[in-house]
Amino acid sequence: MLRFAYAILTYLFVPVLIGHLYWRSINNPPYRQRIGERFGRSSRQIDKQSIWVHAVSVGEVQAAATLVRALLKRYPDRQLIVTTMTPTGAERVSDLFGDAVIHSYVPYDLAGAVRRFFDWAKPELVIIIEKEIWPNLFRECGLRNIPLVLASARISTRSARRYRHLVGLFRETLSHGIVIAAQSVVDASRFLSLGVNSRRIHVTGNIKFDFELDPLVSGLGASFRTEHAAGRPIWVAASTHGDEEQIVLAAHKKILKTFPNALLLLVPRHPERFVSVATLISKSGLAGTTRSSGRQCTASDSVYLGDSMGELMTFYAAADVAFVGGSLVRHIGGHNLLEPAALGLPLLTGPHYLNAPDIANLMITDGAVQVINDADEMAALVVALLGNPEERQRRGGAGQAVVDNNRGTLVRVLELIEPLMVRASR
Repeated sequence: MLRFAYAILTYLFVPVLIGHLYWRSINNPPYRQRIGERFGRSSRQIDKQSIWVHAVSVGEVQAAATLVRALLKRYPDRQLIVTTMTPTGAERVSDLFGDAVIHSYVPYDLAGAVRRFFDWAKPELVIIIEKEIWPNLFRECGLRNIPLVLASARISTRSARRYRHLVGLFRETLSHGIVIAAQSVVDASRFLSLGVNSRRIHVTGNIKFDFELDPLVSGLGASFRTEHAAGRPIWVAASTHGDEEQIVLAAHKKILKTFPNALLLLVPRHPERFVSVATLISKSGLAGTTRSSGRQCTASDSVYLGDSMGELMTFYAAADVAFVGGSLVRHIGGHNLLEPAALGLPLLTGPHYLNAPDIANLMITDGAVQVINDADEMAALVVALLGNPEERQRRGGAGQAVVDNNRGTLVRVLELIEPLMVRASR
C-alpha cells in the first residue's frame, strides 16, 4: 500500500517538476537542456560495467573529487558515471574530470525513470555523497543486488524522522544491501534508528577534509593582487545569496572609513545572479569592475565582482579575510569553510551554517571562524583583522590545523569499497 501511494504521488508530481525546470531555466537556460536524463533517458552509450557516483550539486561534487579520482585510478576498466541535480554541479564535473567520466543528471525518483537509468548505466556499485535518500533508487539497488554506499553520510534529526515513514519502501536494502560511511557517531545512530543493519554502519569522518588544494592557487592569488590591488587590503565575500550582497556592501562602506583603499571581492554563488548583483553594486554608489569585463582595477575601484565560474579559490588566495556566504539567510545553511581555511584565511560566517554544523562548530571553537549577524559586526571584524596581521595569522593557522587534523576519510571509504568491488566482479 505504501509503495502504491508513493508511486501515485511521485507521478502526480511530474508536472510540478517539469514546471520547476522551466521556471529555473528563465534565468538559467541549462535547466531546459537534457531533460530526458531526468527521466532516465540518455543518448550516450555505455559498453562496460560502471561505478555510479551521485553528488547533488557543486559542494558535493567538490567533496567527491578526490574519491572519483581514486576510483578512476583503482578501477580503470570501469566507466565512472557522475550524476548531479543541478547544471552548476554538471559544469563542475566537466571542469574537474573532463572526458574521464560521463556526466548525467540523476533521474527523478520515479520507478520507470530509475529502472531506465539502471538499464543504461549498468552499475556494479552505487555511491551517494552525503545525504541523498531516494526510495525507488534504493529499492532498485536491492532488487538488482547492487551494493549501495552512502559516503560521508549525514542525516539530521528532522530528516531521520521524515524518512522513518518511508522505510517500508526500501527496508530490505537498508538491512542487507547498503553500507553507511557516516560522518559522525551521531549520524551513525540516526541511520541505525532507520533500521540499517549495525554491521553495515561505519564512522569514517567527513570526506570534505580530504580535498586536494591546487598547488597553483597561491601563485594565481598573488598574481591577482599584483595586477589588481598591489599594496591594498583585500577581503572576499564568497558564495553570496540574495539579501546578503546588500549586507556585504553596507559593511564595505563602513570598512572604507578605516581602510579607504580596501578592495572587496564579491563572488555570488549562482551565475544567473551576476547581472543583478552588478546592478546592485552600481546602485550602491561604490565604484567597481567585473571579472567578465577584463578591466584591471584602478585605485578608484573598491569592489571587484567575480562573475565567473571556477575561480573562487583564486579569489580566496588573493584575500586577507573571507566571509563565506549562504549563512546570513536562514534557508541556505552556509557553504564550504574548508577551502579558505586550508589557505590560511581567517573566516567569518553568519549564524546559519546547518549544512555542515560539525565543521563550523569545530572551527568556531578552535578560533578559525567568527560568527557575525549583520553589517555592523561584519565591518567591525573585517577592520580588526585587516589591522592586525598577527591575529590573521593566528586564526588562519587554526583553520589550517583543523583541516590537516581531520584528513583520512578517503582512505577509510576506499577500504569499505574494495571488498564490494571484489564481490561485484565475480
